[in-house]
Amino acid sequence: MTDATLATPRSGAPAQEYPTLAEATRVWARVALLSFGGPAGQIAVMHRILVEEKRWLGDGRFLHALNFCMLLPGPEAQQLAVYIGWLLHRTWGGVIAGVLFVLPGVIAIMALSWVYVIFGNVGFIAALFFGLKAAVLAIVLQAVFRVGRRALKNDAMRLIAALSFVAIFAFGAPFPLIVLAAALIGFLGARAGLQAFAPGGGHGSVGGTHVDDAETLLGPKMAEMPASARRGALVAGGVALALWLAPVVVLVLALGPGNVFADIATFFSKMAVVTFGGAYAVLAYVAQEAVGTYGWLEPGEMLDGLGMAETTPGPLIMVLQFVGFLGAFREAGWDNALLAGTFGGLLATWVTFAPCFAFIFLGAPYMEGLRSNRSLSAALTAVTASVVGVILNLAIWFAIHVVWIEVRRIEAGPLSLELPVLGSIDWAAAALSALALFAVFRLKLGMTIVLGGSALLGLMLYGLGMTSLSG
Repeated sequence: MTDATLATPRSGAPAQEYPTLAEATRVWARVALLSFGGPAGQIAVMHRILVEEKRWLGDGRFLHALNFCMLLPGPEAQQLAVYIGWLLHRTWGGVIAGVLFVLPGVIAIMALSWVYVIFGNVGFIAALFFGLKAAVLAIVLQAVFRVGRRALKNDAMRLIAALSFVAIFAFGAPFPLIVLAAALIGFLGARAGLQAFAPGGGHGSVGGTHVDDAETLLGPKMAEMPASARRGALVAGGVALALWLAPVVVLVLALGPGNVFADIATFFSKMAVVTFGGAYAVLAYVAQEAVGTYGWLEPGEMLDGLGMAETTPGPLIMVLQFVGFLGAFREAGWDNALLAGTFGGLLATWVTFAPCFAFIFLGAPYMEGLRSNRSLSAALTAVTASVVGVILNLAIWFAIHVVWIEVRRIEAGPLSLELPVLGSIDWAAAALSALALFAVFRLKLGMTIVLGGSALLGLMLYGLGMTSLSG
């Protein structure tokens, strides 16, 4: 790859020398350590460092890559790092960027998982997470509004979002089925020439700048990709596929279905191919299965895990490592439960992120064709609309389990939903949640401040004997 493939700096800026792999590695490590705040924050960090500060690529190229990643299942911010790393230094660049992007989160979540199972019943630890849950509720509700403003551009998209919410909240429809149905509606709508599914209703904002505005900042177009680069990407993608699927096959054949490690490998592999819309969208389905079907953890523990992921660098989907850790910790039957939990957590992480490398390496050489496919773009737009409904379900699920102590399930034919026992309201949790919502929506405070403040308030309320933990 030559310097000609890079976007030129803005007018008046000094020419930039092409970065070495060592320099890029240091920059990716810095990006990883600063990647807080969910995908929007992580993408903004990459844009600031790679585009504005380093000027390694232009706005147009950056958004072009982001659109490609939005077409794929999995955490788009991590995939964007892999793609840009590959764009700069081919296979090794993509591998280094992708691994470094998740490494701080892997280490942090694993350490917190150990602390959680060893000290989780200690009052101050429980109080810390008690406060975090209120902040997480506010952040998830904020995600509903942010994604909704961007995705629900017309009545058709709003209808898809509403139907998706009803399907998962009231009827317990599986998330993959909702995604597939929405994608099919979008695809068929575009093929039928319906205006609601025409281009322009999709994604694209970085730091508040819409894709359409940023397109005017495009640098030189990408040079023709040599055949050797395409072959190298396809080989790397094949290797990533093998590294993802081989351990799954071995575990299932060696341990059999029903073993916790085989279940973790297959369940999270399935998540890797249906996680359109990011972590928030898939967490409702993960909670539904991990809590209800497998019994790996309790609803409140799912919230604790999301609180960990929110407060550590890396993709929010890292919460799956915590889920895998608790599942193996409790179900493996090993004498050393911490060792079993560590293996379960790392296994969940492996089968979650290995597919991301495969998707990027296999698809990146053809991203121009993917981006110009209107039917595929319409399918993604419809999926994004359905994700709004799924995230709303997640927000309500969180609210029910944070603000009320008792929950009952109603079953009536196909109807299956959880409702709170109104008299069991936890007033301290309700007050904390209200404060967090005020801080996020009215004061517009940053996520770190909201999370830290909620955690401290949780500790204070516990110290004063004013929480349900105290009694």
